[in-house]
Amino acid sequence: MPVADRPPTLSSLSRAGQLSVEMTRWPSVTETDDEAAFSGRLMALLAATPYFQKHPGNLLALDTHGKPARQNVLALVRGKGRRCLILAGHFDTVSIANYTSLTSLACEPEELTKALIAELREKARTPAEEKALTDLLSGDFLAGRGLLDMKSGLAAGIAALERFAELDEPPGNLLFVATPDEENRSRGMRALRDALPAIAEKFDLDIVGGINLDASGDDGDGEEGRAVYLGSVGKFSPFAFVAGRPTHAGYAFNGVSAHLIGAEIMRAMEGNSALCDEAHGEVSPAPVCLEAKDVRHGYEVTTPAHVWLSFNWLTHRRTPEEMLSQFREIVETAMQTALDAQARNAKAFFERQGSGHAVIPDGQVLAYAELRDLAFARGGQAALARLSALGAELAEDDDPLATTRRIVAATLAEAGLEGPLVVIGFSTLHYPRVHLDTAGAPGLAFEKKAVSAARKAASRHATSIKTKQFFAGISDMSFFGHRPAEGQTRLLSDNTPCAAFVDEERERPLAYPVVNIGPWGRDYHQKWERVHMAYAFDALPDIIYETALACLEPEA
Repeated sequence: MPVADRPPTLSSLSRAGQLSVEMTRWPSVTETDDEAAFSGRLMALLAATPYFQKHPGNLLALDTHGKPARQNVLALVRGKGRRCLILAGHFDTVSIANYTSLTSLACEPEELTKALIAELREKARTPAEEKALTDLLSGDFLAGRGLLDMKSGLAAGIAALERFAELDEPPGNLLFVATPDEENRSRGMRALRDALPAIAEKFDLDIVGGINLDASGDDGDGEEGRAVYLGSVGKFSPFAFVAGRPTHAGYAFNGVSAHLIGAEIMRAMEGNSALCDEAHGEVSPAPVCLEAKDVRHGYEVTTPAHVWLSFNWLTHRRTPEEMLSQFREIVETAMQTALDAQARNAKAFFERQGSGHAVIPDGQVLAYAELRDLAFARGGQAALARLSALGAELAEDDDPLATTRRIVAATLAEAGLEGPLVVIGFSTLHYPRVHLDTAGAPGLAFEKKAVSAARKAASRHATSIKTKQFFAGISDMSFFGHRPAEGQTRLLSDNTPCAAFVDEERERPLAYPVVNIGPWGRDYHQKWERVHMAYAFDALPDIIYETALACLEPEA
């Protein structure tokens, strides 16, 4: 394997490689002014290309959220007919803070790659760092915040779009879309989804499918990262807000331990492989706890009244109804186990003491919608108004779990309830499970065309591309071409305390089949984030171009 202490210069890179590096140099961390500025820079880049110099009306900006506003960038290349395929990717990135002393170089791929090599050589290395050094020295990988996730995916899409625009008579229409906010709430993609019916009507387009351009990771030779994904994993974030009965620490059995109930919920959920979901022969990850804490401010010798837990639970198949029902059963069993244990411990303690007894009250589990109804029954419309005002005040807070926790605590206070009880619901935005299997015959036809074209293009580059069922990372693909069932939307809305984390469509969205085809690399979101250059800069633009052409072909 060749050794390259000096990464390739821009002049030696393909068009996609040059675009990847140029866009990586434009910082775009989520929720920063740089993210807001990125769309203007991208608009200027596209406007300077020959096609959009001739057709400036086909280049659009769509406001999404925030101040200053974030914008989706839409670039449409027209051909014959109405059939249209969408290429979509996000331009926001995670923070650059984990680069520490190299923060100033985080968005400078050539300089960062050299600096990382130097830093890694000078330290005792973990196995992951050893692999990073080997990769960077090989000359096959290039580092940079967002270069893998996912400026190189955008660049491959732009390169394919430009090639499509050079055809004398393009066989259909190709719409490239770059969106903000994927790393937070997917507000960019959700805004596109809501606006797309009007855009399709304005340009007289029939949206027949889409290619998401997100990146995948592979710690091996890239075989698993080079893939056409037929779907994307779904994400639920169930919470358990536990209310116990506080007591002085010296009189443990005069109250009910919220911590003990929370511990039993944790034991039942954390890493429990029996709760993994399976579909199409692939198994989803086990649930994990993202946050567990008691809700108190300062030190006191009293057991906490409230304990909060929030989980990340991914799915390949389960519906919101199934997920909430199963979580309720788990929490009910866990609470009863905790109360039974406290009763046994109390009995043994008082028998040793020779006097006294404890009465452990029954517990209850309430879905958030049920708790809110009880708050209304007690406090009327005024109570709901106070809760709505709190939700609006906290809507833009950068900690969604803290926001939800505060709203649940306020709702519990409005309802005037005391423990032992557990309130359950959803902490943050739900990302729907999506798969071509929901698209029926059009989905099967789209899969056949996409996979066949991608494999043929990959073979020309002496590489391979696999078919995989579910993209493992949370992505915009959940809102790209997907139309959720109305009943599921209502259940999620009713049981998500903060309205800002509810996905409410402005109108019934268009539905069409979507696959994911993007770059591969290693350690995205980490300091050693790096992209495999030959695949991302050379093979991928060709794969996307050929796949787009195939999917634009009319049905036989």
